[in-house]
Amino acid sequence: MRRPTLEAVAARAGVSRSTVSRVVNGQPTVTPDIRDVVMRAVDELGYVPNGAARNLVTQRTNSVALVVSEHPDRAFSDDPMFSTVIRAASLELETAGKQVVLLPAGSPESHARVEKYVAGGHVDGVMLVSGRGADPLPGALTRLRVPVVSYGRPAAPVAVPYVDGDNVGGAKQAVGHLLERGRRRIATIAGPLDMTAGQDRLTGYRETLRDSDRRSIIAVGDFTRESGAVAMRQLLADDPLLDAVFAANDLMAIGAMRALREAGRGVPDDVAVVGYDDVEAARYTDPPLTSVHSPHAEQAAAMVRLLLGLIQGDPAEPLVMPTRLVVRSSS
Repeated sequence: MRRPTLEAVAARAGVSRSTVSRVVNGQPTVTPDIRDVVMRAVDELGYVPNGAARNLVTQRTNSVALVVSEHPDRAFSDDPMFSTVIRAASLELETAGKQVVLLPAGSPESHARVEKYVAGGHVDGVMLVSGRGADPLPGALTRLRVPVVSYGRPAAPVAVPYVDGDNVGGAKQAVGHLLERGRRRIATIAGPLDMTAGQDRLTGYRETLRDSDRRSIIAVGDFTRESGAVAMRQLLADDPLLDAVFAANDLMAIGAMRALREAGRGVPDDVAVVGYDDVEAARYTDPPLTSVHSPHAEQAAAMVRLLLGLIQGDPAEPLVMPTRLVVRSSS
């Protein structure tokens, strides 16, 4: 059976081929009654628009790239942040009738492939996730004059609209909570300092302790469980009397709790622990982990809406979403 053509729809509806084309391409220059007649003919004939031909007319691919600037071993690890962002962005794009193209970009070679793919006109815009300070990709993509948005404030000095959580404010809530509980020697396990989330959460920690006339006690991890455990052992060696630790994400906090248990320190009796992100696992640690809730799914959906607006030519401003502390037994 032959596929119905645009001409067949026009003949059934009693209108011109160009009128049918305007209707199926969503152009607003057709009256509602004519649009209804055309759509009825489309339904009766089972006409399916030719996507490739329509893209030539609209200059749109209806596809958006989600570029994850991490090695696949980390991007597809047990860190729930990545899966949450990818799932939420995909659902928001599906609702908008768009296709997501996932592009890992954790190496110089993959950077080149991503840049070539985007330059080839295969996508209408790009969403960047997990960028680092030395990453040249944001600058390269903006020079291609393709709409680009970032999940998180970009670490590179490039003018890209972004959606982020209030990382400084969230860290201040965490450390302020520990001070309110009477903790006096509060350490932190900071995230990678070439990422803005790591920088901003460390800033919030430092500013809160400075305002309370307490000294900073800092170790640096890489947002993994193992780095949290290693950093916690280092902190205990540097200051055996510390009585609290704020970890810049929940995975590092979970690693820190393991190291504390191995060292014979009780949580929270000896050392209180607060994490960041409020992942599902935080509710099931022993004891359950106090954490700063960061709205990753909402941020990812907002990032999609920001990009779709840019594609349509709308102005875009950075969006910073609020965080909140979820208090559980670990503190």
